[in-house]
Amino acid sequence: MSPLTARLRRPAASDRPLKVLLLHGLGGKPSVWDPFAARAHPRLELWDADLPWRAMKGGDGWGALPEPGRCLLDLVDDRYDAVVAHSYAANLITEALAAGRLAPRRTVLISPFYRPDPQDFDWSAISYYLNDFHRVFEEALAVGETARFAKAHRDWMARRLRDQIGPYGWMRFFESYLRTPFLDLEAVRTPLLVLSGEQDIASRAEDGRALAAAVHGARFELLEGCGHFPMVEAADRVTRLVCDFLATGPSPARHVAAAPVSLLEKP
Repeated sequence: MSPLTARLRRPAASDRPLKVLLLHGLGGKPSVWDPFAARAHPRLELWDADLPWRAMKGGDGWGALPEPGRCLLDLVDDRYDAVVAHSYAANLITEALAAGRLAPRRTVLISPFYRPDPQDFDWSAISYYLNDFHRVFEEALAVGETARFAKAHRDWMARRLRDQIGPYGWMRFFESYLRTPFLDLEAVRTPLLVLSGEQDIASRAEDGRALAAAVHGARFELLEGCGHFPMVEAADRVTRLVCDFLATGPSPARHVAAAPVSLLEKP
């Protein structure tokens, strides 16, 4: 799989910026952050990346890799003061934090998947996430830039997305979900905000609540009337919650002097 590169999507209007990396979920793309980027505090310097599981991305074979989340370990380096991750990417970030593979920094998890006990998974849960997998993409297409299309066309696109991700991609996603009861969340010491949509049909609101409860000092916010994409559905509220959370952190002293250009920043 090709190395990931981060993209500066919006510079900060400040000489002491907070560098924030935005990570999209499975079958998503960086444009899912457009509403947030348009509203975010000018102090935030926003970065994003095309992740291997991007919607309609030419196959890199990421689903066949035993540890596809490893690519995020190289991407999320010490340049970033905060990470905001959605859905599948939120799960991979949580795993890395629990294993001590990422340095602590302010982290926002939006619509994460989590269950505290292996007994929470039964055959009906597996059947739901397998046979109704396309419904998550139907929701995404209904609230994003594709909402202008007729429902029948969106439903066809959702199944195309499902097929593009394929069985191996689905397995990598569901394996990460199945691992969540075994994560050492007591070891997570990063400041954490968890946001879940009340009407999320994919990552249940109780998933986010339980995850926040398992991490010392974490904060949970339930977003009424929202599904799996609250940063689109409730952009004003989500932006305010995220910006307020990031503003409570200390100013990054390392930004006083210009940092050397990383290989990730080079074309």
